[in-house]
Amino acid sequence: MNDKAALIGPAVRLVPWLRAWRAGGVSLDDVVTAITGGGLSGVDQHVVDTAAPEVPQSLMNGLAVLSAVPADDIRLVLPVPGDVRGLPRAGRFTELALASGEAVRAGRVGLVPQWRHHTSGSGDSWSTLTWWRCELPDELPPVEVVPVGEADLALSEALRECTRRLTALDVAAWNGGGGELAGLRDFAERQLPTGFDSRARLLYARSLFLDHALEVARRDGMGGAVTAAEAQARSEALRPLAAACRQAIGAACHARIGW
Repeated sequence: MNDKAALIGPAVRLVPWLRAWRAGGVSLDDVVTAITGGGLSGVDQHVVDTAAPEVPQSLMNGLAVLSAVPADDIRLVLPVPGDVRGLPRAGRFTELALASGEAVRAGRVGLVPQWRHHTSGSGDSWSTLTWWRCELPDELPPVEVVPVGEADLALSEALRECTRRLTALDVAAWNGGGGELAGLRDFAERQLPTGFDSRARLLYARSLFLDHALEVARRDGMGGAVTAAEAQARSEALRPLAAACRQAIGAACHARIGW
């Protein structure tokens, strides 16, 4: 699996391609090729209906049920504890989406990706990706769609404020992701299908880069905070930037499609 492809969540990859398909710019074959290729070739992907988990479907057949869903009814949801906007109050879709951290709403259908990593007795390792398909209730909270320009500005402001706060805490010496994220921005910019303009592509790449750089920073501890109070202060400084990244990713995925 391509490391850079693995850093882009499956739902974040899928939503722009589904929207381009339903807007008439690409075929369903193109969608499946994009989602199973681009570094994810060789990963077994299938769709499983939560109402009939014993009958897995191919990705092609599983996505074909969305053939009548308008492009603007396809939305990305990126929930985190404390921010579950776009999710029903309860139900299997909500449970799965919270566990995954990403999901797709397509009309009355919800799709949630779940990675599974396997190791054989001989030590061979491989991964599978299950897309759980759920029926959504009639009444759903809206998914906020923020214009690309507004999201880009908010991301820049959040980055400046985060840097200021971390500098004050003397924990700003994070490397922005280092070698693990090298080239991610260029790679991510190329992942959107035909129909998305350059502003959406740049925002998509930039927000994904910053989002994953934040994840690396959290994992590495940023080499700064040592006390519980300092760790809490660092976490609070990062939280608004993480929220701005999620908003920007959604804005890029939901951007207007044209040819």
